[in-house]
Amino acid sequence: MDVGQLLSNSLSPDAGVRANATEQLEAASRDHFDQYMSLLSQQLANEQSPSHIRNASGLALKNALSAKDITRRAEAHQKWKNLPIDLRSQIKSATLETLGTNDSKAGQSAAQFLAAISAVELPSNEWPELMPRLVENVQITNPEHIKQASLQAIGYICEVVESDALAAQSNAILTAVVQGARKDEPSPAVRLAAVSALYDSLEFVRENFEREGERNYIMQVVCEATQATETPVQVAAFGCLVRIMQLYYDKMRFYMEKALFGLTVLGMKHDDEQVALQAVEFWSTVCEEEIEVALDNQEALELGERPERESFQFAKVAMPEVLPVLLQLLTKQDEDADEDDWNVSMAAGTCLQLFAQCVEGQIVQPVLSFVEQNIRSSDWKFREASVMAFGSILEGPEPEALKPLIQQAFGILLSLMSDPVLQVKDTTAWTLGRVSDFCITAISNDQHLPQLVQVIIQSLQDNPRIISNACWTIMNLAEQLGGSDEQPSAPISPFYEPLFGALLRVTETAPHENNARTSAYEALSTMVSHSAADVLPMVSNLTNIVLQRLQQTGQMRAQILSADEKVQFEELQGNLLSVLTSITRRCGSDISPVADRIMTILLELEQSQPRQSVVHEDIFLAISAICNSVNGHFAVYLDSFAPFLYSALQNHEEFTMCSIAIGLIGDISRALGDKVQPYCDNFMSALLQNLQSPVLNRTVKPNILSCFGDIALAINENFAKYLDVVMQLLQQASGVSYTSDASFDMIDYVNALREGIVEAYTGIVQALKGSPQSQALANHVQGMFTFLSVCHGDAETPERLRRAIIGLIGDLAESFPQGQLKPFLQQDWVAECLKMGRARGVQQSTKEVAKWANEHVKIATR
Repeated sequence: MDVGQLLSNSLSPDAGVRANATEQLEAASRDHFDQYMSLLSQQLANEQSPSHIRNASGLALKNALSAKDITRRAEAHQKWKNLPIDLRSQIKSATLETLGTNDSKAGQSAAQFLAAISAVELPSNEWPELMPRLVENVQITNPEHIKQASLQAIGYICEVVESDALAAQSNAILTAVVQGARKDEPSPAVRLAAVSALYDSLEFVRENFEREGERNYIMQVVCEATQATETPVQVAAFGCLVRIMQLYYDKMRFYMEKALFGLTVLGMKHDDEQVALQAVEFWSTVCEEEIEVALDNQEALELGERPERESFQFAKVAMPEVLPVLLQLLTKQDEDADEDDWNVSMAAGTCLQLFAQCVEGQIVQPVLSFVEQNIRSSDWKFREASVMAFGSILEGPEPEALKPLIQQAFGILLSLMSDPVLQVKDTTAWTLGRVSDFCITAISNDQHLPQLVQVIIQSLQDNPRIISNACWTIMNLAEQLGGSDEQPSAPISPFYEPLFGALLRVTETAPHENNARTSAYEALSTMVSHSAADVLPMVSNLTNIVLQRLQQTGQMRAQILSADEKVQFEELQGNLLSVLTSITRRCGSDISPVADRIMTILLELEQSQPRQSVVHEDIFLAISAICNSVNGHFAVYLDSFAPFLYSALQNHEEFTMCSIAIGLIGDISRALGDKVQPYCDNFMSALLQNLQSPVLNRTVKPNILSCFGDIALAINENFAKYLDVVMQLLQQASGVSYTSDASFDMIDYVNALREGIVEAYTGIVQALKGSPQSQALANHVQGMFTFLSVCHGDAETPERLRRAIIGLIGDLAESFPQGQLKPFLQQDWVAECLKMGRARGVQQSTKEVAKWANEHVKIATR
């Protein structure tokens, strides 16, 4: 195999040549992995090979060991471990030697491949000589290109390898990167690589940051790098300061006073936008940290605990200096920039919003002065900046304090919706959306609301950008001023008819840009969800329009030619189905007269969907809404729907779809009650297969366990036939736990799994209560209490799960009131758990469940 030629062909402009070469390379990787890796590493190290071929070799090597999907990545790592040790050593040696090449691209791709190998070997304490070798390469006496590539390798390794695997190497790594980042480093390229590597290493040098002397030196080097003559080094250095503030806020008081305050304010004024962006990001990070500290401290006080962290109030202290710079940066808009392009004006707006949340009312007056000076400016940039500033401070200060200011500005804001400049109108529409979101009391139902709705309806005929923000405003108004089942009318009810009409016109006529049509459908859904009783006839009329359009889409599929058209078509169907789902949920049992028509259309749509279509999920969600609305009447649809349901349950690769299908089994069980029994064998068989599937994403499995409880509650004592198998599976699942160093994802998963187990136990206990089959539970009680005691003793158990545990204890006590469970219910942890459920600071719903459970435990232990 001529790997060089194949790599060259894989970069060919000829699509056929490119596809053929790629296919051969993939086949070699799959069928002859050892030869593939060996030849690529030789090509990477070959000084006679063209630069682009060496670079492609390195990237192919890296990709052979990398994958976003966890399963594929584990398979790739195992393939590397299965290679002969001699071959692995040969490949690693060739790659390390490539760091010394004069070809910078080859050196960089070699560094990336080294990081990919490190992700496999370093966690298992293999290749201990790697880091010392890289650190040695960074010595002052070595050539520039070796130092640069080695520092890049260190940075990539820090980026992909878990910090625990590098903790022992932290001193060596820190020495190398700090040495390369010093101001007396003559090579800008080396200094940039060092500062970038320092950024990647900051998370696992925590111990070094705890030591004042080392921390001082690191901060000195980073601060000096912000003043480098080379802009890329400055950008990277300010990026380091952002990361340091995220990780080590509690250590920053001294450095803020001595250097960071002045450096970052100067950085915000820098002529180069990339430097200014990082400096603005620094202050956004300061605010984010202080908002988080304030929330944590507030939560601690509510629980009667002592706050663990101190807020240094950096934002409040710095506001007089930082705020004028931010306001000035708002005027630096780029009129030719794409809406999605991130620039310093957008960054300043985001930072200003965070400042408002952080310092609250103190920000109002200085921002108001800026607004008053510029809102009528002849320069559109200053008009837009003033509106952006005004909109940015609406979250944080007390709404009542803002109310008179908003009312005073309301007329001006509405007039600016007719501004000749698109950017001004767009920002004004966004500001009106924020007013309706955060300061709804400033909008008088009699005076302001009619004017606002009139302007919003006009805006729905404007540019797609304006339409999207106008729809967002409508959604906020509906949520804030809408009604519910209990309300005969609502403040926004008089405007439903014109708003429905305007939004429906948008869905038919608006260009497919900026999600304008999707935004209109979302606004319709929100209005439906928050509609009062007096507008339900309009909602009913909307049902007919949506169903007619859904039927029409069935005839449109044959006309789709391009991939873009397919995406737009599926988006249209998804939008219509979302509105239909909202209508069904809002109408409840009143949807029954058209339920047959709806289900006919939904089943026809499901039948016509390609297997990979995303619309399947929307169809199932709409069917779920019908099920919950018509309850027992859903039985007439089940035979027709069951084949689609079973197919979705077996689609383990599309776990979201599978999860929705599992939820639908729960819906059907609750809706049909004991009428679901003829389908339960198939349901239980599918659920048990899913539990045992090695392919199905683990996050779905808690829902399966919970579904057992739903089925049990539906068929009551008839669930006894499944009892032993299900209880055995629940016992196995209850053994899943996490270690002290587990990730947040793992902790969340275990808690979700435990919640599913408790819900399953609860459903089964309640289903068998009072029946002869309840005695069959006796064999499983000890395992249940052992599991519950483990959950109770876990400090990470959330209140929601604790409430479910207490409820299950009460159910068990109620099911066995004659003292059968007395030895279990009298365990110390049970009394402690019930006491925690009534403690100060817990939710009222938890207290009520605990009080109920405690009464039944007293009866069952007499």
